Amino acid sequence: MGDKDQESEVEEADEEAKVDKAPPTVVPGDEDTTSGRRHRKWLVAVIVAVVVVVVAGLAGWRVVENRRHGSALESCNRAAKSLQERTSFAKMARYREASGVKADEVKDAKTVTNMSSSVKAAGGLKPSLIQCNASMSTGELNTAVSKAKKLDSEYEAVSKAAKAVLASRDAKTLDDAKAALNTKKDEASKLLGDSDGKVADNATRDNLQTAINQAGQIKGDEAKAYQDAAGSLQTAIDRVNESMQAKSQADQQAAAQAAQEQAAQHRAQRQGATQRRQVSSSNRQRGSTQTRRPSYRPSGNRGGGGGGSSQAPATPSAPQGGGSNWRDRLNRPDTSMHGCNSDGLCVLG
Repeated sequence: MGDKDQESEVEEADEEAKVDKAPPTVVPGDEDTTSGRRHRKWLVAVIVAVVVVVVAGLAGWRVVENRRHGSALESCNRAAKSLQERTSFAKMARYREASGVKADEVKDAKTVTNMSSSVKAAGGLKPSLIQCNASMSTGELNTAVSKAKKLDSEYEAVSKAAKAVLASRDAKTLDDAKAALNTKKDEASKLLGDSDGKVADNATRDNLQTAINQAGQIKGDEAKAYQDAAGSLQTAIDRVNESMQAKSQADQQAAAQAAQEQAAQHRAQRQGATQRRQVSSSNRQRGSTQTRRPSYRPSGNRGGGGGGSSQAPATPSAPQGGGSNWRDRLNRPDTSMHGCNSDGLCVLG
C-alpha cells in the first residue's frame, strides 16, 4: 500500500507540473479575480519578510544590547573594586595621618603642600560608594564606571602624596633622634667628669659610663633605636644627679651638726670664763675688805703702885721683824688665810 500511494503522489505531481506548463486558459470575466489573488500573495510575502527582518533585527539588537550591558556591568564592578581597594579603611587612616602632618614636622615642606592639594582635588577624605547592579541600564553603568575611574585616579594621587609626606616625616624624625642622642651623650660625658667624688653611690657613675658606651654603638635608620638609647642615657643621668644631691644633703647635714657642736663648745667655754671672772672679782672684793682692818688693839691702863692717876694711852709698838711698821702691814694684802696672791687673784679651796 505504501508503494502505490507513492506512485499515485508522483503521478499527481506530474499532472500538476503539466498543468502549470500549459498556457493559461482565459475565461471571460475572471481576470480581476486572478490579479487580486496574486496581489494579495505578494503583499503577504512582503509583510512576512518585513516582520521577519524586524524580528531578526530586534533579536540581534537585543543580543548586542545584552552584550553591551554585560560588558558595562563587568567594567563597573572592576572600577568599583579598584576604588574600594584604594579607599580601604587602613588606607584612609593612612591618608588622614599624612594629612595631619605639619610643615615643620617634615624634611621637605613641599610634600605637605602637595598632600593638601591632592586631598582638595578628591573632594576630601571620605569614602565613595559606587553601585553596580544588573538592574541598572547600560548608560547608568557606564556613568558609574566613569565616576569610579575618576575617583580612583584622584585617590591614586592622594596615595602618592601621603607616601611622600610620611617618608619626609620619618626622615626628619630620624635626623632629630640622632641629633638628640649626640646632645645627650655630650651631657652624660660632662656629668660623668663633674660627678667624680661627689656621689653617694659610685655605682650610678658606672651605669652612666655603660649607657654612654652603648649609645655610641647605635647604627641604622630606625629612629626608635636612637630614641631608646637617649632614654637610657637620661635615666642614668637622673640617677647620678640624685646620688649627687643625696651626698650634698648629707654633707650639709654633717656640716650643720659640726657647726652646732662647735658653737656649743664655744658657749661652754665662754660660760666657764665668765664664771671664773665672777669668782675672781668676788675674791678680790673680800680680800680687799680684810686687809684694810687695823691689826692692832688699844692697850689697857697700866696702874702704878700708888695713885690712881690716869695715863695717856700708849702708842702701838713697832711690829716685830722685817723692819716695817704697822702702816706697811695695813696696806699690804693679806694672803695668809684666803689663798690670794700679790696680784689680788684668789683661788678657792
